[in-house]
Amino acid sequence: MRLTGKKVIQLVSADFEDLELWYPVLRLREEGATVHIVGENADQEFIGKYGVPIVSEYAFKDINPEDYDAMLVPGGWSPDKLRRYEDVISMVQIMDRSKKPIGQICHAGWVLISAKILQGVKVTSTPGIKDDMENAGATWVNEPVVTDGHIVSSRRPPDLPDYMRKFIEVMSK
Repeated sequence: MRLTGKKVIQLVSADFEDLELWYPVLRLREEGATVHIVGENADQEFIGKYGVPIVSEYAFKDINPEDYDAMLVPGGWSPDKLRRYEDVISMVQIMDRSKKPIGQICHAGWVLISAKILQGVKVTSTPGIKDDMENAGATWVNEPVVTDGHIVSSRRPPDLPDYMRKFIEVMSK
């Protein structure tokens, strides 16, 4: 198991894209990583777009991102909610400054945009936020997965296998 001893923040809020949250969590756990589900409050149930629930283990305010090795931002409509929390923006910025892996898929790019960390970064996302990504200074490409340093981005659920292979590879280094 390549990620034994590694700790990952999985952000969550309502209306996450079910597969874009659960698939990465399960894959990372299969590789031995400890994945903590982090939402606005601890012990809060969140429902995905397709009805799959998840319960947060920690609140945003209770997490010290310096204690973690990587972070994942889910897609769906969740990113539009997540980017409104100063604690989330701060976590993303700390992870970025430390060059720790940040995974983002689909609409998750909105959180990185709000954290103002995409200037000059090559990324992908759902084509629906291509303009947003470019307006934030990113170079957007239409590929299943794009890695630029510590930022790993992907488009949508069919790309999840490629996304997680690359994210695990980046975390393993």
